[in-house]
Amino acid sequence: MIKAFLRRTNFLLLILVLCQYLESHSQPHEEYRIVIKKSEFLLELHQSDSLVRKFNIAVGKHAGDKQRVGDYRTPEGEFHISQIQDSRDWVHDFGDGKGSIAGAYGPWFLRLDTGAGKTKSGKWWKGIGIHGTHAPASIGTMATEGCIRMKNEDLEEMKKLVRIGTPVRILP
Repeated sequence: MIKAFLRRTNFLLLILVLCQYLESHSQPHEEYRIVIKKSEFLLELHQSDSLVRKFNIAVGKHAGDKQRVGDYRTPEGEFHISQIQDSRDWVHDFGDGKGSIAGAYGPWFLRLDTGAGKTKSGKWWKGIGIHGTHAPASIGTMATEGCIRMKNEDLEEMKKLVRIGTPVRILP
């Protein structure tokens, strides 16, 4: 009888913990929010109504809102972080003749949910995120294929505060 009670209690506790986990990871995280101002090469991290920190960034090589795959524009709209991925081992070939570059995305890739209903263009974009860089001198310029690029140490600082669900607004 005691064993049955403990099994049932442990099962109920597991269900409670699982429900809390799913609730915290399925709803947008409102404590922090990110505002990206492309024209100012600026990422602002807000907590509630207070500005916590500003970070310099790089944005897409071409100005304006993303219209098609490969246009090197950063999409504009109301998004949220959908995944936080360890990208330390990722490589990328920028097509500049240098081949694959290790560490091109820095330590983290904060993948954005850029669904069609969220973008200014009304289109869905794959592979857009906020990430670090192997080229910190590119920060403050139009240098990316559409993502938002940060200094690795800035990304590490911000990553400690945001989570899946954190709202991200990208402005012109």
